[in-house]
Amino acid sequence: MLKANAVFSSFSVDDLDKAKKFYSETLGLKAEQDEMGLNLSLPHGGMVFVYPKEDHQPATFTVLNFDVDDVDDAVEELKSQGVKFEFYGGITDKNGIARGFQNNSGPDIAWFKDPAGNVISVLNSPK
Repeated sequence: MLKANAVFSSFSVDDLDKAKKFYSETLGLKAEQDEMGLNLSLPHGGMVFVYPKEDHQPATFTVLNFDVDDVDDAVEELKSQGVKFEFYGGITDKNGIARGFQNNSGPDIAWFKDPAGNVISVLNSPK
């Protein structure tokens, strides 16, 4: 069995300064920069490492999921800060929210991208 001292996730960005501003100011995470990249502190513990990469390619999958009390409120708050939500035909509504609860197909969830094009979501987990 693997005996790890710590576990964390990581992903790349093309501009560390833009990423730091977005993750700290727009999303409200503590973002500490060191010589290698950004350490994002997550609510209730945990950390994600964000590193610069010259030939960065945005992740085509969701790199972070923010579990919120109300997806509609979170979407409106983020839109007021200039965040643009993704629209997926037949999946998301006019606000960019996939209504999973009412369709018995998972949580209500909305996707958006960070400045480097990585996919992020806000969602309601079943309580």
